[in-house]
Parts: sequence; C-alpha cells; structure tokens
Amino acid sequence: MDLIQAILIAIIEGLTEYLPVSSTAHMIFTSSFFGIQEDDFVKLFQVSIQFGAILAVVFLYWRKFFNFSKFDFYIKLAAAVVPALVLGKLFDEKIEAVLGNPIPIAIVLIIGGVVLLFVDSKFQNPTVVTENDISIKKAVAIGFWQCLAMMPGTSRSAASIIGGMQQGLTRAVAAEFSFFLAVPTMLAVTVYSLFLKTYEVSQLKGYELLLEGNNFKFFLIGNAIAFVVAVLAIKLFIEVIKKYGFKPWGYYRIIVGVFLLIYFSLN
Repeated sequence: MDLIQAILIAIIEGLTEYLPVSSTAHMIFTSSFFGIQEDDFVKLFQVSIQFGAILAVVFLYWRKFFNFSKFDFYIKLAAAVVPALVLGKLFDEKIEAVLGNPIPIAIVLIIGGVVLLFVDSKFQNPTVVTENDISIKKAVAIGFWQCLAMMPGTSRSAASIIGGMQQGLTRAVAAEFSFFLAVPTMLAVTVYSLFLKTYEVSQLKGYELLLEGNNFKFFLIGNAIAFVVAVLAIKLFIEVIKKYGFKPWGYYRIIVGVFLLIYFSLN
C-alpha cells in the first residue's frame, strides 16, 4: 500500500463509518480494486483507522462522554457493547473468511439497501425521545442488533440505528446512540487488532506490523484523515436523516451494490 492508497481508504472510512452504508464494504472494495486486500497491514489499517473515527464522536459529543455525574450513560454503553465483544470473538475467523470475498458483501449491501427503503414507514410511533429514556434492557437489545453488522456489508451504523428504532427510539436519538455505542465497540476491535490478533500471512501481531517500513506513518496519517472526515460526515448524516430519513441511503446502497456485484462478477 502506498501513501495515496492509504489516504483514499482513510477518507472512505471517515465518510462511511457513521453512515448506514457499511464502511467495511467500501474499504474492502477499494483495497480489492487496488489489488492490496490480501496484505496483512492493509487488513490492520482498515480496522485501526477506526480510532480516528472514534475520536470524532468523542470530539463532537465531549460533554456527554466526560459528564461523569451521569454514570448510567456509561452503564448503558457497557451493557450494549457486551454482545458484540462476545460474538465478535467467537466468529472472528468466519468473519475474516468473508472479508476476502467481495461478491457476498455486495449482495448484503443491496439487501440492506432494500431494508432501508421501508424502515421509516415501519417505525412511525417512537416512544423514546431522549437518550435518558433508554433503559438498560433497550441498550442490550440494540447491542444485539449491532451484531448483525458482523456480516460485512450490513453496516454497524444501520444495524444499531434500526435496532434503536425497533426499541422505540426516534431516528435522531437512535442515530446518536449508535454513534455513542460505536466508541467502545470500535475501540475494542482496534485494541484487539493491534495487540491480540495474529495475522495469518505474516504471523505477526498488529503492533509488530506497524513497525515495518512506512506502516506507522500511514497509520498516523490515516487516523488523522479519518477523524477530520468523520466529524463532517456525522454532522451531514444527522441533518439528512432528520430531513429525509433512510431512503437516500437505501437507494445509494442498492446502486453501489449492483455496480460492485457486476464489477466483481466480471473480474
């Protein structure tokens, strides 16, 4: 991977991490297009630059994250992230196997797009209008919904937001809780990828891969770019979802999914 490729992947991560379009799918398709998807550092890079996106949420909602007087906020996030931690560890190898095949990911993109076309009409009578009204039980339920995103192409954001709406949250509250939930979820995935996971080809840990060549420089640049772009994307998403709902993202997923399905079927 060269610097230009690293920058493009980081921009894509920042743009898509909090949108219901699957950042993983977009990064996999991009790296596959460049012919670098099988490289161990590329796999690490695609996960580790999520740290920049995490910081974007903390930056935008810093009053929420550093308001230690409301301890129940942290309890809700901790309860909601447990399903992903447990199931993610159990199915890590199966998920890794799917990441190398863009065809099923493109199909999931399309299916998810169709689902998003009908989400707004399905959940029209929300009962939870503020984050304070989210119970521990609802938080855990949203956490299980988030686990659907273990299938690449689903979108962690889409799964957790739809899960929130199914639990009675308004679109805006579900979106914000999805952002909050992303912080412990992606932080755990990043730490696992950097310090615990051994990569198949190189048989190295993530932090050992960072020490090779320009990898650490790419890591820093990628996270910085993902942070800046994610800040802008989050603001855009909140405005679009309030005004237009999920349909624009549904049409986008279907169009991109069909294009990529055709492209990878012919190549």
